[in-house]
Amino acid sequence: MSQAATQTLESRTVEAAMNYLVWDGVKPVNATGGPDGLMRQTTGRYQKHVVAIQDGRPLRDTFKLDVGGFELADHPTKMRDFFDADELREVYYPEVSRLIAERSGAARVHVFDHTLRSSDEDQRTARKIREPVKSVHNDYTEWSGPQRVRDLLPDEAEQLLSRRFAIVQAWRAINTPIERNPLALVDARTLAPADFIASERRFPDRVGEIYQFQFNPAHRWTYFPRMTRDEALVFKVYDSDAGGRARWCAHTSFDDPATAVGAPPRESIEIRAFAFF
Repeated sequence: MSQAATQTLESRTVEAAMNYLVWDGVKPVNATGGPDGLMRQTTGRYQKHVVAIQDGRPLRDTFKLDVGGFELADHPTKMRDFFDADELREVYYPEVSRLIAERSGAARVHVFDHTLRSSDEDQRTARKIREPVKSVHNDYTEWSGPQRVRDLLPDEAEQLLSRRFAIVQAWRAINTPIERNPLALVDARTLAPADFIASERRFPDRVGEIYQFQFNPAHRWTYFPRMTRDEALVFKVYDSDAGGRARWCAHTSFDDPATAVGAPPRESIEIRAFAFF
């Protein structure tokens, strides 16, 4: 059992403000560009809503990928330097492929992307990495999930899309335990169809789409405090099976009011992968 998992099992709930989209009938746009690819322009109006966020550690064994859309895994890594692109592809991609196959039951996993993030501005500038996202979102939509397969695996796409597939992400700390800007997730069973707002994502070479979310007091939020380098949050951001499985997992980083003064900045990585069944 990981160091973080051996902490006290007394559950706690924190209250924090989450940024939800205010729907005005105009499709929001989030554009990424600039010389380093990190400049962002965003449209749409957001409103903060204070919500209760449950500490999921005492209940961690009850969270299942196909039920609520996420689960926490003990997952030691052999990575030495997460900023080494070659090591990431040679060591970490295979590690996470095996994890996602094990947790999802997929016959084939194809890791296609990763994002490194830091809550420290100087670190982001020096490393050319991204900031934590502080709005409630899901990374793919009914359209953009299949489209990403067509983008990246064009020769196989139609055959692969003829059967069930999912897009699964794995998120973890890359250095010290997460004390600042942890990731919180909404139980998929508490998402209503009216909550989902398709939002355009513009990149220099393509146009994608994500879901933003309107506020719904029924949303049930969970996070896992002080996640360590040897733990991974595995969660679904698309599933083609609409027959009752969790298909989406709304999520966001947030400002935890329990964060100690002087806590180190969050440093994290997320992996995106296709899971074919």
